[in-house]
Amino acid sequence: MYPDLYLYVERARAHELRAEAERRARALRLNAGVERRRPARPPSGSVVRALETRLGWALVETGLRLVYRDY
Repeated sequence: MYPDLYLYVERARAHELRAEAERRARALRLNAGVERRRPARPPSGSVVRALETRLGWALVETGLRLVYRDY
């Protein structure tokens, strides 16, 4: 795989991870002091979204590897 493409994918992943961490930290700050009535597990929608994101990145990386292999 071309180093530039690999670094681009890794930078995009890092950007997504930072955004997710910031969103979770913001949610924790907003919910601080508020008693939760539901169990402390993520709703199924966010789990599905996380799996979709991981699958998407796996497909991107696979595609980049196939393109590199052909050239």
